[in-house]
Amino acid sequence: MALKDILPGRLGFGAAPLGNMFRDIPEQEALATVNAAWDDGIRYFDTAPFYGAGLAEIRMGAALAGRPRSDYVVSTKVGRLILDEVEDISTRDLGEKGGVFKYGRPNRIVNDYSRDATLRSIEDSLKRLGISHIDIAFVHDVAQDFYGDEWLSVFETARKGAFRALDRLRDEGVIKAWGLGVNRVEPIELLLALEAPRPDGFLLAGRYTLLDHARALQRVMPMVAEHELAIVVGGPYSSGALVGGPNFEYAPAPAEILNKVARIKAVADRYGISMKAAGLQFALANPVVAAVIPGASRPGRIAEDRAALGETIPADFWRELRSEGLVSPAAPLPTAD
Repeated sequence: MALKDILPGRLGFGAAPLGNMFRDIPEQEALATVNAAWDDGIRYFDTAPFYGAGLAEIRMGAALAGRPRSDYVVSTKVGRLILDEVEDISTRDLGEKGGVFKYGRPNRIVNDYSRDATLRSIEDSLKRLGISHIDIAFVHDVAQDFYGDEWLSVFETARKGAFRALDRLRDEGVIKAWGLGVNRVEPIELLLALEAPRPDGFLLAGRYTLLDHARALQRVMPMVAEHELAIVVGGPYSSGALVGGPNFEYAPAPAEILNKVARIKAVADRYGISMKAAGLQFALANPVVAAVIPGASRPGRIAEDRAALGETIPADFWRELRSEGLVSPAAPLPTAD
């Protein structure tokens, strides 16, 4: 089933922060954040074993416990197994994502994209979440940012293992859809160029944002449209950089990004527009984008995201961003020129 036919709304919940991303989040705060999302009407929740070595799934499961399973959609990821044994978190090789989850659980994380590991990963996720089934399975991080020069061999392992396993589970009705959950466009291009298997959509984090979208527009968005599929945009605030945070791409933001944020904010301030509104509405203006899933670790953030979707942004704001070279000429804009 196509991803766009499964998602229950344009705004979802990205659960990476529930895995203690960047900080040690108190249990009650994490649960209250999921509850705030539910009370707001959000019914799509995305998580992954990788987020805090299972912590995000455990917390999400606790927060959703008792709610009718048919009332919400869950996506999680495969490609990493979380073991019962513990490891020294500081020695983990996480590619470019070094200390992102240093406050997560110390359980050992094993990268494995084989068929058997894929089936086990889903079983383990169901236990941590405490639910009977997941709706969408994304193959997690088969890309350069985690595997460097080895990424193509990792992708090949996933092609023979995870992709085929998920294709079968989808055809058998065990899951409704599958695709890739990545921070780079190249794996999506590579998968769409294959004759088989056939994914149902993608989660693309950080690559279709107000701060970084030119490369996605060149090839991957047209390819996804051509296949009549859809993308869920993760990280619409670029790890927080767009909304005044210190991080971009899960690391301290470089000067050029901070400068770009300042230039966009100067225009936004003149029009009285929030940066969240600009970021979310920009991503959703692309017809290929089915939903955005900003991460949240504080309950108040949910109301901010919802309000941002409802803000009225004049067409002149987008024209000005485009004339200053802050938005690609090829990007669809929320208000027609």
